[in-house]
Order: sequence, then structure tokens, then C-alpha cells
Amino acid sequence: MNDEYKTIENTGEGYYTEKRSKFLAFAHHVESVDEAKQIIDSYRKKYYDARHCCYAYQIGVGDEVQVRANDDGEPSSTAGKPIMGQIVSNDLTDILICVVRYYGGVNLGTGGLIVAYRTAAADAIAHCSAVTRLVKEKVEFHFTYPMMNGVMKVVKDMKADIVAQDFNIDCSIVLAIRKSEAELLKQRLEHLNFE
Repeated sequence: MNDEYKTIENTGEGYYTEKRSKFLAFAHHVESVDEAKQIIDSYRKKYYDARHCCYAYQIGVGDEVQVRANDDGEPSSTAGKPIMGQIVSNDLTDILICVVRYYGGVNLGTGGLIVAYRTAAADAIAHCSAVTRLVKEKVEFHFTYPMMNGVMKVVKDMKADIVAQDFNIDCSIVLAIRKSEAELLKQRLEHLNFE
């Protein structure tokens, strides 16, 4: 089971110019579509005098991946698709790349646009630090207070992260652990019920 993914941890900027058109590219780490939309809106406001603000993002892993590419008025598939191509070829997720274009007065043609958006996006990625992260699964476990020491020993042994906990008469804990180890964690916690 593959429970790792690659993303970026910092914002990267890229630049490309062709026939007086300027392409400013920005790569961001994002964890939700709403976060991506806020960043896109901020670039539209900041570069309000630019002709186009094209983008692509990929968020999530496995069955929960959300992708979007937008040409923002450029000819179909000449902006968003080449930007997305860079995300895919670098095997990245949880990433947004915006490319702002200032029109230079000379049409670049579809081939020229594809090269420009692809190159600007690649330059932005090149100015980022890629990191490998783990896909985590949440595990919830309910237990009685006398089982506390056993539960905490399993949590410590398996290096699970505590997401939430409630210690009353009936206790519950929510843990996050590497997806490939989630089943073992569940088994070890359930085994405490029989000790």
C-alpha cells in the first residue's frame, strides 16, 4: 500500500517572457479547495491589470483527489492543462499553481501559449522545496478509565498522533496514524478489551 505523497512546503515563484508577454507563476501548498480559491482571488485582485490569471490545482490523495484547471479566457487547453501537466509530471499533490499573464501585444498562438504556461509553471515548481508526507488514517477507540495505561502504551509504541481525547467515566480517543499501520493499531487497541 502506498501511503506517501509528494507536495511542496514553501511558495515558489516562476517567470517567463515571450514576445513582450510576461508570465508570472506562483506555486502554493494548499489543503482545501476553499484555500485554493482564496489564493486565486488574491492574485486576481493584486494583478487586476493583467489579462489572464490561469491556474491548476490538485488536492488530496487516492480516491479523494480534487483537480481543476482553468484557462481564464485563453484558448481552450492552452493554459490550465499545461500547468496541470507540470503538477502531474512532478508527481505533486496539495498544490496550486497560478500563472498571471500580461499581454505584450503579439499573439503567441496555441503552441506558444502552451510552452509559455508550461515553462512558467515549471519555473515556479523549481523554486519550491518538495517534501514527502504520509497519508494518515484516523482511528477512534472507546474504552473504560482503568484501560488508560494500556491504551497510552499502544499509542506510544505505535507513535500514533492524538487528534482528540475525552477522559470521563467512558473514555474515547481519536488517533491519526500512517494508513498502512491503521489496521494493526485497531487490532492492538481491540486486544486490550480481552486482557
